[in-house]
Amino acid sequence: MNKYLESVIENVRTKHANEPEFVQTVEEVFSSLDPVVERHPEYEKFDLLNRLVEPERQFTFRVVWQDDAGKYHTNTGYRFQFNGAIGPYKGGLRFQKNVYSGIIKFLGFEQIFKNALTGLPIGGAKGGADFDPTSKSDAEIMRFCQSYMQALYRYIGPDVDVPAGDMGVGGREIGYLFGEYRRLKGCFENGVLTGKGFSFGGSRIRPEATGYGAVYFLENVLKDDGQDIKGKTIAAAGFGNVTWGICKKATELSAKVVTLSGPDGYIYDPDGVATQEKIDYIVEMRNSGRNRVQDYADKFGVEFFPGEKPWGRKVDIVMPSAMQNDVHMEQAKQIAANKIRYYIEVANMPTTNDALKFLLDQKDIIVAPSKAVNAGGVATSALEMSQNSERLVWTAKEVDDRLHEIMNTIYQNCKDAAARNGLGHNLVAGANIAGFERVADAMLAQGVF
Repeated sequence: MNKYLESVIENVRTKHANEPEFVQTVEEVFSSLDPVVERHPEYEKFDLLNRLVEPERQFTFRVVWQDDAGKYHTNTGYRFQFNGAIGPYKGGLRFQKNVYSGIIKFLGFEQIFKNALTGLPIGGAKGGADFDPTSKSDAEIMRFCQSYMQALYRYIGPDVDVPAGDMGVGGREIGYLFGEYRRLKGCFENGVLTGKGFSFGGSRIRPEATGYGAVYFLENVLKDDGQDIKGKTIAAAGFGNVTWGICKKATELSAKVVTLSGPDGYIYDPDGVATQEKIDYIVEMRNSGRNRVQDYADKFGVEFFPGEKPWGRKVDIVMPSAMQNDVHMEQAKQIAANKIRYYIEVANMPTTNDALKFLLDQKDIIVAPSKAVNAGGVATSALEMSQNSERLVWTAKEVDDRLHEIMNTIYQNCKDAAARNGLGHNLVAGANIAGFERVADAMLAQGVF
């Protein structure tokens, strides 16, 4: 490996030893960049890589809120504005009890390259709080969101930083956040947040977009391999917006998702989550706040496997779509043993680095990286920003067509970047290189700061 690359990685390992998720994603991205960095000694001259791993701005703030019983609680809020070289900072907000700086940093760093891959003018950022919305009332969530925005509003704006949703932050939370922003600012800047309700500037198909985009990327993978999605079986995880979108689009294209998962285990539905009733029930499960996938098994009479993950299930396609580091070496070996051809990451960094390397080393497995596969969500968020800027509303078909085109382009860019750097069909490396090159070019052009 290039000595400059090695030195930056080692610096990150030392400086951020207490933030393993962030270290992991830096190692994963930078491990692909050797041929690019070797060709560009100016990266070292201007210390571009050390600049890249350091957020341009980061905020940590106190969030105080009152529960329905009148008791006050204090949480920690975060916003890391990682890189704005190609556009305003853009990335979601995650409300989850395990959120801390390392989680936000890893998500923000990944967001830089994901956003660059879309070809749209959006920089990388991420935020959130160690607040668990599960079992909270609407009023409690509203008060938390209002308090969170009271700290954040000074640092965001349509041309500055445009947050969106993520885990624990859906349409309800975005509505409360926007309402408080509007109250504080005294104006209607609906381009400051994406994932909004359609009645106040949201985009068609935004909730489904990440899942739709993942399936569109999968179609490209299959086509290049001489295959068709029709009739394929898919193992997915979670039951949030992403998996819901995968189920909807896969069903539309005559494939079927046969697994869902939750903290309690996973279900196996051999007929697939492939009827309108089943797909609608995913929304009910999510909105219930119970966070149990067993509810699906109970309702539809399918198998439930408590405490297990679905990665040992023999299917055509594996699409981890829930949490980071959901697939470890043990599961990776199961996937290889089941002779699964397509491993399509959807969640942010769903595979540990050793498991990912193992899967990449398997000559009969095609691996697609999450930063490319799940870019449909942020791409559609950027399309929402465009609609807000133009004071226009596009139809669902217009948005879907643009999303489809963007995902096709992302796939081609990943493929081309790998090929021109002598890396064959390594889509993981191709995604890292294609995203990095766009950001690096912009950073160099804008000088050192």
